[in-house]
Amino acid sequence: MGLLSDPNRRKALTSLLTRLNTPICVVCYLAGIAWFMGLAFEPFTLRTYMSENAMGSTMVEERFPAGERALATAREFAAHKRKVGGMPVEWLVKTMQARGLEVFTQSFTRTLPFPDENKERYMVRGTNIYGILRAPRAPRTEALVLSAPCSPDNSNNQAVGLLLGLAQYFRSQIYWAKDIIFLVNEHDLIGMQAWLEGYHHTNITGMDYTPLQGRAGSIQAALSLELSSDVITSLDLVLEGLNGQLPNLDLANLFHAFCQKIGVLCTIQGKLQRGDWDTAEGYTHAVQTMMLMVLKQASGRPWGDHGLFLRYHIEAASVRGINSFRQYKTDATTIGRLLEGMFRKLNNLLERLHQSYFFYLMPSLTHFVSIGYYMPAFGLLATILLLRALDLWVQLGTPAQVTEDGAGEVEPPSSPGVLSVLTPVVISHLTGVALYTLPVLSQETAVEHFPVSETEAVVLTAIAIYTAGLALPHNTHRFISGEGTEQGWRVLKLVALLYLAVLLGCTALINFSLGFILAITLVPAAACVTPHLPKALTALAMVLLSPGCTLLYCVFIFQELQEAPVTLPEGWMLFLSVISQGILDHSLYGSLVYPLLALLIYPCWLLLWNILFWK
Repeated sequence: MGLLSDPNRRKALTSLLTRLNTPICVVCYLAGIAWFMGLAFEPFTLRTYMSENAMGSTMVEERFPAGERALATAREFAAHKRKVGGMPVEWLVKTMQARGLEVFTQSFTRTLPFPDENKERYMVRGTNIYGILRAPRAPRTEALVLSAPCSPDNSNNQAVGLLLGLAQYFRSQIYWAKDIIFLVNEHDLIGMQAWLEGYHHTNITGMDYTPLQGRAGSIQAALSLELSSDVITSLDLVLEGLNGQLPNLDLANLFHAFCQKIGVLCTIQGKLQRGDWDTAEGYTHAVQTMMLMVLKQASGRPWGDHGLFLRYHIEAASVRGINSFRQYKTDATTIGRLLEGMFRKLNNLLERLHQSYFFYLMPSLTHFVSIGYYMPAFGLLATILLLRALDLWVQLGTPAQVTEDGAGEVEPPSSPGVLSVLTPVVISHLTGVALYTLPVLSQETAVEHFPVSETEAVVLTAIAIYTAGLALPHNTHRFISGEGTEQGWRVLKLVALLYLAVLLGCTALINFSLGFILAITLVPAAACVTPHLPKALTALAMVLLSPGCTLLYCVFIFQELQEAPVTLPEGWMLFLSVISQGILDHSLYGSLVYPLLALLIYPCWLLLWNILFWK
């Protein structure tokens, strides 16, 4: 405290920080990147462990015997689906009723803001079917959910068959203390969103649906099952949900524990765990797994039906069967026993999962990185913004030395006009508002005047506004108060630095992966930009570090990590698809990534762009 209260010591500390500002910033940036990359090194991570006492042991005897019968049901389901050309509602209702469930249906309709060309749909109509197995030994105030999406093609039929087989088997057991809901939802995420909104009596996305006639207790946990083969080689655990939310880590630990007990190969991000962590190959594998999780979490989209449960504080995950060329095969009976064991453990819960972590990264299923380990990496990057802001604050308060005719004089700093700083801020944010609203609103006009589809019109309009924004805020202060002053760009940069620090800090608290990826590219741009740098070279660097280019880099990196590299044209098409999906995810499910980038991050970057061309 004496260091800060003593004016002389405070002045000396400030002088030291300003004099060594650039070297300290470089060290902080390199240290932040190195810290993050070190998180995948196994000695620096924590080993997973079960925190919830009610699930601490896997000592339950799984007896599910009806794997072959479940596959026969799946083939029957597929035949009826082909016959009716969609969800066989009547057959599913009769089948669930025959298994002793209380069966209900829900119809829903959703008109997309523009056609989804990836799944070829615009007007979506469907039906959700769910059956409730009432708990025989409890007051029916709590529930668990097992869901299986009904796909329009021939995929996931085995998941529906296994769901019906488990429903019949669970019906014959008497130890259930929670209601169990068996849900078959049509049109994947859209159907799941309609069911969840109906179950919780909310309507936050404008979905049209019929009210639910049957309801169980408060949902404690949920599992979504995806199987498209009679036998599988491994089960992949999908955790990433809407806006980067993750389920409680104990749910992942429970899945891994039963896979180890039953002898099922389990993966995360589609990658098997390696034991040679002390080799370069083992470390690279862990980095790839962690980076895939970071990129998926940063996208803000739900990577399975489970992702929409997390919004309602329901711990959920998707279990996805993978059938590769490995010789090791697992049949439906084994998968059914694994799910039986997980549900029996979840049935023992006396309260919601809460004792383990909600913020984590996983380089493997046996190790995790907690929030206390990965936040310093972001903190080191954010420190650069604060150090640069401190340096500018000192420069703004230091009078300039002027020497004329051998006499030294002190020139008081000229204070810039409010409008010269406020105008770029306002216009930059108006550009962001245009980027957020106009692509969808102007699609009909664009289709009338150009030979493009509605989806292409939305994406190309967004790119056009993004590009045009580079010219709109350019030197806008000159229209109000003449030439910009030297103090003016410093004040504007100080505002931009503090603004960006707050934005990235708030983003990292909600979605660390998104905040960290944006910080990697935006922090160097914000720290280095001044109007005295070479314009052409610096402008090129600024564009390469812009949010749009960051998204393009992430597309290529994601494909490389998935071992499916793409060419430059293919990557560009994927980039356009990611833009359209981001806008759709925001409209359909409430993803916040697109409005965050359009309304806040992009305008903040435009402020830095305006500083570069300040005159």
